[in-house]
Amino acid sequence: MSRRDTAPDASAAIGAALYGLATRAARRLPRDMSLTSAATLATLDRTGPRRITDLAAVEGVTQPAMTALVRVLEESGLVERRGDASDRRVTLVCLTDAGATYVRTRRQAGVDAFERLIGELTGDEIEALLAALPALKHLAELESQDRDGFGQ
Repeated sequence: MSRRDTAPDASAAIGAALYGLATRAARRLPRDMSLTSAATLATLDRTGPRRITDLAAVEGVTQPAMTALVRVLEESGLVERRGDASDRRVTLVCLTDAGATYVRTRRQAGVDAFERLIGELTGDEIEALLAALPALKHLAELESQDRDGFGQ
């Protein structure tokens, strides 16, 4: 059977399983801040300093909403605004050390939660997940490129 013959049904089933897993994982995250705030910090961790307009576009919120969110994150000591050396008119939002630590801690908590769940799988199921790792990593890269506006 060719990839084209199996792709639509397989893609739908895999997509449904991954979406269900992702939404359940998101619900288990600590509720110490909004998902948009946490996603913004993760974006800054992954991509480096960004303009507020870029962050708003990536996170799918309005510029005024992102400005307010950045203000709250600044007051919490998780981000700071800095001038752009290449263009003095531009202000960039940057993670502070506390912000980077928060992202790492939150990410590790997610890894630990999945590690506990994976520990309940059978050996064959773990082997299947290991075999799928390259494809899962590639999916994450594709999603990241699309989300950050670098895809297509």
